[in-house]
Formats: sequence, C-alpha cells, structure tokens
Amino acid sequence: MENVAKASIDDLDSIVHIDIDVIGDDSRRNYIKHAIDEGKCIIAKEDNSISGFLTYDTNFFGYTFLSLIIVSPTKRRQGHASSLISYMLSNSPTQKIFSSTNESNANMQKVFKANGFMRSGMIENLDEGDPELIFYIKKLRA
Repeated sequence: MENVAKASIDDLDSIVHIDIDVIGDDSRRNYIKHAIDEGKCIIAKEDNSISGFLTYDTNFFGYTFLSLIIVSPTKRRQGHASSLISYMLSNSPTQKIFSSTNESNANMQKVFKANGFMRSGMIENLDEGDPELIFYIKKLRA
C-alpha cells in the first residue's frame, strides 16, 4: 500500500539515491535537504520503501510551483507521480499550482494532463532546443 507524506531528514539518503538513479549524480542533494528542512519535500512510499518524491516552493509569483517530481526508474508507470500530485492538490499552500517539463518529456506531459493540468505557457532557452512547457491547475477545495 502506498503512503504519501512530508519527507523527514531521515529520508534524505533514500531520496538522493533515487535522484542519482535519474540524473546520474548527487548535485541536488543540498537543494533536496533544504526542501526537507522547509517541509516542502513530499515522498511516496510503498512497502516502507520510497518510490518517488516531489519538491515545491511558493516563489513562482507567489504561487505553488512543483519543482521536482521524481519517481524511481524501477517504479515508474505505477501511479506514484499522480499520488504525489494528488497530495499537493489537497495540501498546496496556494490555490493555483504550476509545474513544468521539457517539451521532449512526453511522459510527464501525459501525467500532467491525466491529473487535470492545463498547458499555460512556454519558456525557451533554458535547455537549448528543448523548451520548458508550463502547466497549471487550481487546487481542490476542501
């Protein structure tokens, strides 16, 4: 059974291990640690093992921005990203929620669309030749 909750500092090494599996290094370790310290890192656990994580902030024009949505390569296509997003739809500190992915990341675009996000814009020149697509949704009302 999957459990989604805020990460604790005890989860840092497991989270960074997943990030290394995805990007090949631990360059985001300090960023992830800071997100945990700020209470802005969410984990999905299955059978007491972390399957994925999400980080967010509220620095995107005062709205929640889902910065990272990362699922272990061996746990993909099992609904973990959607579970993390669903948690944020219920617990976001702001009514509007934004996120982004590269134009080349068709799988993540499908995840956003499946979770009710609408495309909201595009930023060019972050990754040469691969624009960043911005997605948006309004938080579920309690």
